[in-house]
Amino acid sequence: MPEIRLVAKRRLGLAFALGAVAALGQAPLGFWWATLPALAGLTWLLQQETDGRGAFLAGLFAGAGHFGVALNWIVEPFLIDIARHGWMAPFAVVLLSFGLGLFWAGAAVLARLFAHPVLGFVVAFTALEALRGVIFTGFPWAMVGHIWIGTPLDQLAALGGASVLSLLTVLAAALPILWRWRGAAGSAAILAAALVFGLWRLSQPLPAAGDLTLRLVQPNAEQSAKWEAARAQDFLDRLLALTARDTPADLTIWPETAVPYMLEYAPEVADMVVAASNGRPVAVGIQREEGQRFYNSLRVLEGEGEETARYDKAHLVPFGEYIPFGDLAYRWFGLRAFAAQAGNTYSAGPGPQVLDLGRFGKVLPLICYEAIFPRDVNAMPERADWMLQITNDAWFGTLTGPFQHFAQARLRAVEQGLPLIRVANTGVTAVVDAHGRVVKALPFGEMAALDTTIPGALPPTPYSRWGDGPLALLLAGLGLGAMARRRRAAH
Repeated sequence: MPEIRLVAKRRLGLAFALGAVAALGQAPLGFWWATLPALAGLTWLLQQETDGRGAFLAGLFAGAGHFGVALNWIVEPFLIDIARHGWMAPFAVVLLSFGLGLFWAGAAVLARLFAHPVLGFVVAFTALEALRGVIFTGFPWAMVGHIWIGTPLDQLAALGGASVLSLLTVLAAALPILWRWRGAAGSAAILAAALVFGLWRLSQPLPAAGDLTLRLVQPNAEQSAKWEAARAQDFLDRLLALTARDTPADLTIWPETAVPYMLEYAPEVADMVVAASNGRPVAVGIQREEGQRFYNSLRVLEGEGEETARYDKAHLVPFGEYIPFGDLAYRWFGLRAFAAQAGNTYSAGPGPQVLDLGRFGKVLPLICYEAIFPRDVNAMPERADWMLQITNDAWFGTLTGPFQHFAQARLRAVEQGLPLIRVANTGVTAVVDAHGRVVKALPFGEMAALDTTIPGALPPTPYSRWGDGPLALLLAGLGLGAMARRRRAAH
């Protein structure tokens, strides 16, 4: 019995290690060549499990290893005020890693329902990866398909989104376990075909960029001091100075919550903004209040300080920007501490919105992590000419989080065939073309401004037209094929 327990522990340790190695494919490392054999090893390990409990635990620990490494930045927000919140960091890492690992565990168990458990794992894993981006408001961060971002293979996202990249990844890793050398040849063929498609798509010319100038302002306000009253004017002065530098641009863009004041209480700030831009429009990230509710907003100011466009963030961060059921607790029990309607957390805007900025075209605004949700972007009410993400990634530290966040935003450009302008407090501030390539970028962690133009847009992509429909058909076909063999074997 002790020997059995030791073997079981070693298997769980191996599963955890394989998941951790698989995470090395995520940004900023991008070691896709480590992810593929690690996933192949996990597939083999799951095939050796003789019961559902063993498969569940192996999948759980593999997922925990993967998310523990990939999402190591989750400790950073707790270190901003380490004396008050630092003790929570280890719990956050463990709970998030094992919580998300449940999706990998579920795939390992569901795989056993198929005649070919290996193929079943491919189907179940991809389906649950997609579900992870939706359920409980969704968290599609560190999907295994993200390892291809920045390579030609990411162009497959124009056909079927990030989930198709995950399907490609798990299938390529699993085929050698299913059919050995024939499977390895099949994996090589699939990856080669994806590479050829990606290179072909990248070789297609893009429409010319516009001629209006944009200035992307990166104030580099340190998060630990961002909301200190004594530093507020200093941070505002940085923004104003970069906006007014040399000749103001046709449109200046500030990052998320860049303005440390609220126009409802300090209307003179609007005058200061347009004075710095000589009356030209400035898109500012700022909080606003309306009827005891607060919003994380993008507001366009110009002329004499009037507001000409506005967007309120719609997809809020659970427990970060709002507390689930907080309003319900207020209505039922009178608890104000967590209620958005009492002004204690953010309220959500109405949903995806395209702003008509006149000569600058139609823009889809995205605030912070709204850019990680492909379905939200695909739900835009009309096709935009470009996408704009404003964000404050200082919460995510300096090692992995900001670069993973930026990589996912780049993938939205590929999926939609639309250019992306990204403005961040500390970085990554960049211009991304409609193929997802970085055209220009500011150095990370520096106070600076970047002058640019808006790259041209491509026609609607298959993914922008049909969303995840093709993926569902692919998974249904693979699943039915595996189940059909079981029925034949029964006769």
